[in-house]
Amino acid sequence: MTVMADAWVAGAAMTAFGRSPHGPEALASQAVAAALADAGLAATEIGQVFLGNAAAGLLLGQEMIRGQVFLRASGLLGAPIVNVENACASSSSALALAVTAVRGGMLDAALAVGVEKMTVPDKARVFGALASATDTLRRPDMRTLVATTTLGEPRPAGESAPTASAFMDHYAHKGAVYLEKAGGDVTDLARVVVKSRAFAALNPKAQFTTPTTVEEVLGGRVISDPLRLSMCAPIGDGAAAVVVVSDRLAKRLGRRVVRVAGQGIVSNDPTTADFPAGLAAAKAFIQAGVGPHDVDVVEVHDAAAPAELFCLEEIGLCPEGGALGLLRDGITGPGGRRPVNPSGGLLSRGHPVGATGCGQIVELTDQLRGRCGARQVPGARLALAQNSGGILGDHEAVAVVTILERTTR
Repeated sequence: MTVMADAWVAGAAMTAFGRSPHGPEALASQAVAAALADAGLAATEIGQVFLGNAAAGLLLGQEMIRGQVFLRASGLLGAPIVNVENACASSSSALALAVTAVRGGMLDAALAVGVEKMTVPDKARVFGALASATDTLRRPDMRTLVATTTLGEPRPAGESAPTASAFMDHYAHKGAVYLEKAGGDVTDLARVVVKSRAFAALNPKAQFTTPTTVEEVLGGRVISDPLRLSMCAPIGDGAAAVVVVSDRLAKRLGRRVVRVAGQGIVSNDPTTADFPAGLAAAKAFIQAGVGPHDVDVVEVHDAAAPAELFCLEEIGLCPEGGALGLLRDGITGPGGRRPVNPSGGLLSRGHPVGATGCGQIVELTDQLRGRCGARQVPGARLALAQNSGGILGDHEAVAVVTILERTTR
């Protein structure tokens, strides 16, 4: 097996997630400046930049050169900037490219940035933009949804504008199947939200920080049965940035603390029954030389409440049907021995889609560096992030799993 050079997370920072008065340029610049300061590097020392963004083309009209535009005030222009679009996995994919560039010896410092501005006056346009993360060539209903909400085509007679993301129908169906097989019910989905809010209440950068109850969650508006409103990740804005450096530079900076131990990124093949998240996790575990039982803290892609449960099983952190027991016993919650989504996750920290992947890495880097305050996981040494994007067939179109390790070198 080829021995890869080490890559280290030298700096990580994010804006608050939520509804922001600022545009993508201000959000990206804020996150980048904070991440560079955290790393102790100047913008001129970054060898390459990878910027993840999913929806600016359809929502803001910035279809191309997004990174060059959004980073114009960051001091990074002049460096190679590569724009990455991979639906909700855009910035985790950008991070994978940054890590690959550093591990390959191409440069000593790379920057992965994720940014998204999703709050626009017409919310239906957001739902249309999200629908474009499906196979619109084979799903004419999604093609029509995109066209009528974002491209100005007339809406078919009698058809009203969407009031929720079509992705929630996907998660509702997958969640209902999961609950039936695992012996759960909608109360378990409410428990996921309660846990998420309990963590987010300790995270000043989260979108929703008010604790809730099972009864309050179940009393919310039904989006797509069994999903209630708070079981669905909210619309929001935000940016996150991660500085990845070589072993040589990490040693000079005194940043040999958080190592990128393993990464896996795969696309879905609808002709197979494989779970993309499971395949990506298997690659990351092999690369890191660890197993699921070694992981101390986890961030998974809970775009809807049931996703937290089946994602944990798909990536091998518990057996099939085992996530319900972990949830009910408090193992994945605050004070539990295997905390899941201590940031609040997509459900409560927020889900500005292009920023989500790097946002997970910021949280886990902070956990491994012991700077999460009241939500700190004691003694965390190994952390895992699972980020997914789009829908292709019955599963996500792309899945990225990243394993970070706190070292004493």
